Amino acid sequence: MAFYYKEPSRTFSEYLLVPGFSSAECIPGNVSLKTPVVKYRKGQEECPLSMNIPMVSAVMQSVSGEKMGEALAKEGGIAFIYVSQPIEQQAEMVRKVKAAKAGFVVSDSNLHVDDTLAEVLEKKAESGHSTMAVTDDGTGTGKLLGIVTSRDYRVTRMDPSTKVSDFMTPREKLVTAREGTTLKEANNIIWDNKLNALPIVDENDHMVAFVFRKDYDLHKNNPMSLMDDQKRYIVGAGINTRDYAERVPALVEAGADVLVIDSSEGYSEWQAITLKWIRDHYGDSVKVGAGNVVDGEGFRYLVEAGADFVKIGIGGGSICITRETKGIGRGQATAVIDVAAERDKYFEETGIYVPICSDGGIVYDYHMTLALAMGSDFCMLGRYFARFDESPTNRIFINGNYVKEYWGEGSARARNWQRYDLGGDKKLSFVEGVDSYVPYAGSLADGVAVTLSKIRHTMCNCGALSLEELRDKAKITQVSSVSIVEGGAHDVILKDKQAE
Repeated sequence: MAFYYKEPSRTFSEYLLVPGFSSAECIPGNVSLKTPVVKYRKGQEECPLSMNIPMVSAVMQSVSGEKMGEALAKEGGIAFIYVSQPIEQQAEMVRKVKAAKAGFVVSDSNLHVDDTLAEVLEKKAESGHSTMAVTDDGTGTGKLLGIVTSRDYRVTRMDPSTKVSDFMTPREKLVTAREGTTLKEANNIIWDNKLNALPIVDENDHMVAFVFRKDYDLHKNNPMSLMDDQKRYIVGAGINTRDYAERVPALVEAGADVLVIDSSEGYSEWQAITLKWIRDHYGDSVKVGAGNVVDGEGFRYLVEAGADFVKIGIGGGSICITRETKGIGRGQATAVIDVAAERDKYFEETGIYVPICSDGGIVYDYHMTLALAMGSDFCMLGRYFARFDESPTNRIFINGNYVKEYWGEGSARARNWQRYDLGGDKKLSFVEGVDSYVPYAGSLADGVAVTLSKIRHTMCNCGALSLEELRDKAKITQVSSVSIVEGGAHDVILKDKQAE
């Protein structure tokens, strides 16, 4: 006969954190939200990929494009560029995020002295880069002859056929640095000479890279930025269990730092096959998460198949109707508690710590803190990030309010059949998501700052200065329906309502 769980599955709204002792050191400014993203031998080595905040954006058309990738990396998190698009288009989004900020930037928009102003403008439109090296062979590794920036020409007063050699800043007027110069030294040269860009050349005066003033400014203005060892933004990307043999190499070549298998239900041999292919071709060099699961059994299966982290959650997303259409899923809080217990058991057995990600079920900001206290290392958020300027969707004015479009990957609009693939026909047999609007919330930086402030303050109430300490010290109580009502404003006449 069927197996029956003795306890009902519960949501985050059914729990509260009980305050613990807060020492004088327990102030929000002392709280660290750094968290591991991929598996590692805890206590023996540093995690090869960590985040400065426990937030990643969902693998969705309406959430995670290149703008989200840049904005979230600036705040210390990771965006997972959506997979339901052509492979090269997704890879190009990854490349744009990686090129948005860097230390030493290999020049990919280069000119020959015989090129024309028209060609300069064409390359600028294609790449978005206004600073271009002029080399003897027109490549990024040729001998440096000069550079062209937007200050070297005026489109309205120059003939488009004017040659680059007539308006470029020539080599003899350029300040350069030799290969081997550190990034700190390069930035000092930039400041001392009031430059916007510093060419780095080798001993034969061949181009090696550029260092840009704007990248230094970006880092100083965003100290929590998440960057790789080349000072480029960290970015993730989604994959599926159908075209991984073509998609994974393209994303790796584009510079994706971490991948995740995007699936509505991950306790599947399809995911094991995908993970095996990645391990056979890349070993452990490519970091890839798997999921989604809702119990310890599914977690164990994916970890043993080679997953670097595991996502938790089925049917809890605000635009997901999987539970309505198929009758499968589990309350998000119960799922996190169950998987976290299995994660800890696996760590005790093997010494390998596998991070877990709570995906879905977040309605209020405090739900994130609960998910973290229950064992999640980070949260994947869709609706939350869809509200901001940096999501790819349109902002629309409806009934006196601005909203942003937001649709699920299982909706008729996205038709991401690969996410719900169980073999057989290559189509979405029925929808598992809706098309909707969410209230517009302005810039991501402002919204995330408020959310993180709430998390830090709550952690201080619990006497915790790190997420690991929060998991150890958290005291969590289940609440009744009546106490949920008590927790909000009640038995008063709200001023804003009265004004209406």
